[in-house]
Amino acid sequence: MSDTHLRITEIFHSLQGEAASVGYPTVFVRLTGCPLRCHYCDSEYAFEGGEKMSLASISDSVASYGAAHVCVTGGEPLAQPNALPLLVKLCDQGYRVSLETSGAMDVSQVDPRVSIVMDLKTPDSGELDRNRWENLAHLSAKDQIKFVVCSKSDFDWAHFTISERQLPNVVGEVFVSPSYEQVSPADLAKWVLDSKLTIRMQLQLHKLLWGDRPGV
Repeated sequence: MSDTHLRITEIFHSLQGEAASVGYPTVFVRLTGCPLRCHYCDSEYAFEGGEKMSLASISDSVASYGAAHVCVTGGEPLAQPNALPLLVKLCDQGYRVSLETSGAMDVSQVDPRVSIVMDLKTPDSGELDRNRWENLAHLSAKDQIKFVVCSKSDFDWAHFTISERQLPNVVGEVFVSPSYEQVSPADLAKWVLDSKLTIRMQLQLHKLLWGDRPGV
């Protein structure tokens, strides 16, 4: 594992902006590359470039911030096979590790200590066909599912999917969030209330604090 390398776009310290660990000081390890092109993507700058780093150098950078939480994100982290040993190493070092993944890649080999935050892509994302439904069998109460909603029809699709697949019984939390500056948070709040579903609405804390920009 000592000579394992990954292509990294950035490593930075911020507040977790979404999902179950929202608000915690967290070190983000953003891997380069993604096979998807969602219409609402806020990390297109991570599609290309990056710096090749060893697991040891990534670990040293993470440790320098002194945070208990680490989030491995992208791009799509699992597009790089060596993301799996990175997750193992971070867990072995005692961090509370989360993985943000698109739902298009196989999660079955992810270290069971990792909290998986998995998207299910809505029709208006443009990547509906990339949902890997078999991933649901590999999720548990420590994991979360997230829907980014671009329209009322997207929410209706999410509502049907959550109900049909009984997602609140599959994972610990089901989140819905409005596509940034595309869906009114107040509208989404009404849809959530009217739905009677056991789900949580979320806003992206980091964007409320610092806007839509890299490294926050």
